Amino acid sequence: MKKNFNFRLVKAIKLVTKKKKSYLHEPHLDESDIQEVKKCIKTSFVSSISPQVNLFEKSIAKITKSKYVIATVNGTSAIHTALKLFDIKPTDEVLMPSLNFVSSANAVKYCSATPHFVEINKKNLSVDIIKLENYLKKISLIKKNHCFNKKTKRRIKALVVVHLFGYSGNLNKINALCKKFKLKLLEDAAEAFGSYFKKKHLGTFGDLGVLSFNGNKILTTGGGGAILTSNLGLARRASSLINQSKIPHKWETKFSEIGYNYRLPGLNAALGLSQIKKFKKILRAKKKLNQKYRNIFKNFKELEFFTESKDCSSNHWLNTIILKTNSMSLRNKVLKKLNNSGIQARPCWKLLHKHKQFFDCPKMELKITEKLEKKIINIPSSPMYGLND
Repeated sequence: MKKNFNFRLVKAIKLVTKKKKSYLHEPHLDESDIQEVKKCIKTSFVSSISPQVNLFEKSIAKITKSKYVIATVNGTSAIHTALKLFDIKPTDEVLMPSLNFVSSANAVKYCSATPHFVEINKKNLSVDIIKLENYLKKISLIKKNHCFNKKTKRRIKALVVVHLFGYSGNLNKINALCKKFKLKLLEDAAEAFGSYFKKKHLGTFGDLGVLSFNGNKILTTGGGGAILTSNLGLARRASSLINQSKIPHKWETKFSEIGYNYRLPGLNAALGLSQIKKFKKILRAKKKLNQKYRNIFKNFKELEFFTESKDCSSNHWLNTIILKTNSMSLRNKVLKKLNNSGIQARPCWKLLHKHKQFFDCPKMELKITEKLEKKIINIPSSPMYGLND
């Protein structure tokens, strides 16, 4: 790789962002957000019992076309609740990519179950459907309508498919795979609000889907998440679980089972309602920024600029470059140069199977996953950089 690559990369990114210092993903906040939060404060309904929460859920349902939306305090709580809805037991395994944020694996551990790490497809960063099917044919056994790991004797109960950086794999084929092997499908669409596969919103293909509205997401409530489902029974139980499983009553406090304090507060929902009003503008800005990067990187032979497949319409949450050289040392030098130059950039996460708390978890061969760990770099992707002309 030529010595001036880092210099040219820094120059290219600064030409796009037009900033001396650019951040990975700032939220798009303005006076309208402040006014909406003030309005909520004046009502005094600032906690989880708030009309703003109900309005926020209805607004998310309208955008995603999900029949039911249950707002949670963050994306991790949404994943944990979804796994409880799947009735994940300590004797169960849950399939998921190792190239993944830690919350999915942690949530499985909250259920005292076992994460089971699977390979991804380098073209879309989603589950490699063909490799996973061949792997399951080899290591699993279908018995009494359940999938069992022949080696560990544990039940393989579910697959968590992650829509990294706002992109997706082929959800129709993933669904077919899950049906074949009797698996529940949870879509981790934490990074994919506003992303679609074949014109259907991500998070609405599986048995359950989850979203995140953290401060670094494309739409923010400060901290927040949501569970998406078309199943009324699951929606009702999710609503109960995130409210401590409290039995409705005018004055008595009775609880039906172990529950959680996971309901989104009204203050957060108020910010979300304001954000939704300008969400189309945010999406346009993100697409414009993505196109700027595409144009400026088209002559860079040292990298690939990651783009969506023909069936995916991405929100372009984090713009991503993939270095062509398979070297952790080179990746780290590039990251050091970018960050030292005022450009906040990050690698993908340290692979989950490389963390000590997951050393004993089963995994398939992860050649592509381990190569991509050495190549992926996320670059500044705030919507403001798409609005700076």
